[in-house]
Amino acid sequence: MKTAPRLLASALLVAVLAGAGLLAYQSLGQRESAPPVRYVLLDGANGDSSQWKGKVMLVNFWATSCTTCVKEMPQIVATHEKYKSRGFDTLAVAMSYDPPAFVANFAESRKLPFGVAIDNTGEIARQFGKVQLTPTTVLINKRGEIVKRYVGEPDFAALHGLVEQLLAEG
Repeated sequence: MKTAPRLLASALLVAVLAGAGLLAYQSLGQRESAPPVRYVLLDGANGDSSQWKGKVMLVNFWATSCTTCVKEMPQIVATHEKYKSRGFDTLAVAMSYDPPAFVANFAESRKLPFGVAIDNTGEIARQFGKVQLTPTTVLINKRGEIVKRYVGEPDFAALHGLVEQLLAEG
C-alpha cells in the first residue's frame, strides 16, 4: 500500500512539471505589448502609439547631457534613413530633466529627420518600464510588441539585422 501513494505522488509531480514546462514553452513566443502612450512633438503635432501599428518602430530615450546619446544619434539617424521607406519609423523621446530649449536646439542643429518628443512629466518613460538610464532604445514590431530593449548604445549591425527581419514579417 505504501507504493500506491508514492506512485500517485510521483505521477502528480510529473503532471505538474509537464504542465509548467508547457506553459513556459508557450510563453517563449509571447512578447510584451508596447504601452499606449501620447506625446507632443517639437513641431507641436500630437502623436500616440496607435499610429505605430503596421510599422517597425524604434523608440529612443535620450538626453542632450548624455554623451553616449549624442555619440549614437548619427547612427540612429542613419538607421532611420536606411529603413524609413520600408515601413520603419523612429521616435526620439527626450527625458523629463532635459531643458526643452536644449532639445529643440539639438534637434534643429542636427536636422533630426524623425519625431522628437519631450517627456516633460516622465510619463512616457514610466509607461516603457520606468526608463531611467540613457540611452535606452526599444524596438517594436509591426504588431506593437516589444522585440528588444537596449540600455546603452546598441550594436548597430545587429540592430539592422533585427530590423531587416521585422520588416520582412507579414
